[in-house]
Amino acid sequence: MPADLARQRLLNQHACGDALPTPRDVVRHLGAVQAQDYRGGLWAVGLRARGADESTVEKALADRSILRTWPMRGTLHLVASEDARWMLRLLAPRVVAGLAGRYRQLELEPAAFVRAGKVFEKALRGGSQLTREEMYGLLQAARITPKGQRGIHILQRLSQDGVLCFGPRKGKQQTFVLLDEWIPQAGPRPRDDALAELALRYFCSHGPATARDFAWWTGLTLRDANAGLSAAAARLGDDSFGGRHYWGPQAGFTTASLKPMGLLLPPFDELLVAYRDRGAALDPAHAVHLASLLSPTIAVRGRIVGTWTRTLARDTVKVAARLFSDGNDSELRAIRSAARRYGAFIGSTTVVVEPRSPKSVVRNS
Repeated sequence: MPADLARQRLLNQHACGDALPTPRDVVRHLGAVQAQDYRGGLWAVGLRARGADESTVEKALADRSILRTWPMRGTLHLVASEDARWMLRLLAPRVVAGLAGRYRQLELEPAAFVRAGKVFEKALRGGSQLTREEMYGLLQAARITPKGQRGIHILQRLSQDGVLCFGPRKGKQQTFVLLDEWIPQAGPRPRDDALAELALRYFCSHGPATARDFAWWTGLTLRDANAGLSAAAARLGDDSFGGRHYWGPQAGFTTASLKPMGLLLPPFDELLVAYRDRGAALDPAHAVHLASLLSPTIAVRGRIVGTWTRTLARDTVKVAARLFSDGNDSELRAIRSAARRYGAFIGSTTVVVEPRSPKSVVRNS
């Protein structure tokens, strides 16, 4: 059962099989892609986009077809630019309300956000793009201290309010821009319509999944999640497994076998983070091997079999894999192939360190 769910999710997310044509197609299909880790977010999109390398995804950010902001769960995501405004209006207010206590701890009164917004609107008007440190400098000059995490909470809140979003990189630093100048204006979308659209996107791309999975992914209340699901249900397929009801694409579910395809997943990849119950992809007995969802993981046929790290040199990347148990020859070949695919994405020659299990690590150390 868990293996069937994992394989189906792998296919519906386009992490195997037919890749999607462009980074925008990937992000729009998935609804949103977590990008708290910037380069990890690029790779999450790249491994689902046809022939994409890192520069392809960064170009999509620079040409404004996708953007990075804080639409849901208080974490950074990549979204299609045309979806940013209605997603922020639908999802961000609940996150902002939940941060009220943190704002009080940081002594951030409503007036501080208003003042900061005016400072940034004046400085960024006309297409200016400023790094985080430059934005903090503006706050300091306006006598709004950014210290003690105040600065990042101000930038996050103003992004959730639809004032700011991330722009292109300046050197190695991301910049901030005015949302109204970066993407076209758009009128409000009725709440019921927005809930239905988000549910349709989620279950078609992440299914088979439950209503509770959807509520977790969006940060919505279960009541709102069920309302969206009910509105989209006629355009979805459904089935029951293990006493739970799952929803997915209308085409239905398949348990078609997959070759032992390996994937090096970035931190927070949608194959893990998008579900409240992650048992389909990750055996609970192996969860102890993960520091958190921050851990880059290795998947074979949609199941997490280990973790990986990278070491960058001038023109090479060394990929070291640590497996939860000894893999067979076909699985090891799949992992080596996945490492080479990642190297090609970042434009480096890959040096693969032989995958090792915890036992062999101890034995060889």
